[in-house]
Amino acid sequence: MAAIKEYLCEDKYQGQIIIGGQMIDTHSHIYDEAYKADFEQVVERARRAGVEKIVMPGIDSSCHADMVSCADALPGFAFAAIGLHPTEVNENWRQELQFVYDHYADRQWVAIGEIGMDLYWSKDYLQQQKEVFCAQLTLAYEKDLPVIIHAREATEEIFECIRRVAKPLRGVFHAFTGSYETYRRIKSAGDFYVGIGGVVTFKNAHVATALERIPLEDILLETDAPYLTPVPYRGRRNESAYVRYVADKIAAIKGVDFDTVEKITTDSAEKLFRFLKNIP
Repeated sequence: MAAIKEYLCEDKYQGQIIIGGQMIDTHSHIYDEAYKADFEQVVERARRAGVEKIVMPGIDSSCHADMVSCADALPGFAFAAIGLHPTEVNENWRQELQFVYDHYADRQWVAIGEIGMDLYWSKDYLQQQKEVFCAQLTLAYEKDLPVIIHAREATEEIFECIRRVAKPLRGVFHAFTGSYETYRRIKSAGDFYVGIGGVVTFKNAHVATALERIPLEDILLETDAPYLTPVPYRGRRNESAYVRYVADKIAAIKGVDFDTVEKITTDSAEKLFRFLKNIP
């Protein structure tokens, strides 16, 4: 991927004037095939929308090279994590987990992730998902890295694994859509944030009620692009630029201005991922 040329900080985005901008999209798959045809334009739109950094979670060995190429093409903007996604735990899970171990020393990663458990699609590899998750939690602890946790219909299993590892952990529960009570359990399990994405903009999104009580300091912005596109673009391909709609919605829920959401969530992301030590 060609390096992206810097451009003017002042630009128009959806009728607004954006000067600079410091939002961090803490979960975006911009290396995905979905962006192959217009990658440079997607990155440019993100910058114009006020996004200053993107965290790219790993999935498995098949997309690893594309993710690394993206990070190399966008130094100081796109930061890579490494991990085995729970939906990719199947018959070759040992080889995929070994791939994570083998490539850990290749570069500086900002996190171990995307890891966790997903019992929505299948329970066929339940025990293997637990083993892979626990192993990667331990790796994160040993390397002093945060974790990016994917939890879908596996809340109890997630907490079981965290208890089993029994080490101080830090990270983010990606795509959080749970209750305030679940948030409290997350906070009691470690130094964790909740990642809020496009779902919060959906009509009757239950997570909006929880966000009324969740401190802004514990919230990170994310898109999960190209998935979970926020309103008003729901149903289309998601982009990191659309994280602005997530921040707008959070500001409305919390009764604060946009700049407050931008600053506090950015400070939290900087604290968690420690980007400065990963900038070439």
